[in-house]
Amino acid sequence: MRYQGPVDRRGFILGAVGVSLATARLARAQAAAGPPTPSQIVDDLVAANHILAAEGVLDAMGHVSVRHPVRPDRYFLARSMAPALVTAADIVEYDLDSTAVAASSRTGYLERFIHGETYRARADVRAVVHCHTPSLIPFASSTVPLRAMYHMAAFVAAGVPVWDIASVAGVTDLLVRDGKLAKALAGALGDRPAVLMRGHGAVVVADSLPNAVGRSVYLDVNARAQVQAMALGGTIRGVSPDEAKKRMGDPNEYARAWELWRRKVGK
Repeated sequence: MRYQGPVDRRGFILGAVGVSLATARLARAQAAAGPPTPSQIVDDLVAANHILAAEGVLDAMGHVSVRHPVRPDRYFLARSMAPALVTAADIVEYDLDSTAVAASSRTGYLERFIHGETYRARADVRAVVHCHTPSLIPFASSTVPLRAMYHMAAFVAAGVPVWDIASVAGVTDLLVRDGKLAKALAGALGDRPAVLMRGHGAVVVADSLPNAVGRSVYLDVNARAQVQAMALGGTIRGVSPDEAKKRMGDPNEYARAWELWRRKVGK
């Protein structure tokens, strides 16, 4: 039953301050505890798969990976399966050539090379998402640039490059099937947080798994907002690069959303 009485604004403000202080204490405690263990990373990766599926970023296709916490030349990625169904037992450890470290009969994602070559090219990247999010496809396959429409997607204010597989491989099935194609894709990504793939989808990267998930979710929201703004007509004014620089100073920007999403998927 919805409460309809007066709002205790002082209590609300104090409660918000309490949440902020708790978040700050959690961040300090995590820093003092050192890097997460591989087991913790795997648990987070399972949660990331479920969150991205629940939020509509991934469906039966697409995948998310995380770099090994103590071996930067390795990463974790689920076996080839729908993200919503991933468990800890489905996680496979790969080297940067995207070869499984331990012999296994489990089939890997065909496009796992995207992850290995991105980690190889970008030492700052700790997590990679490859998605086919419907809202991004029009921007990947048209000349309309994807812009940062609001503060939660300020990370793309400098622009999002578009990679066309035909420019390096001619006529293909549009899938990144090997390291050579993945290396070209990583080159198109450059130092940006995201790259669109013509006729395919996108790759989103970040310095942590929660941030990669957050960026992927809010990039979807941002794309839908841009389409709505374009439908209104008139001049569109998004987030400027200077505004984005002021916004992008918090390494735990999506921490609150991450905890909410984990709760929603039971993780």
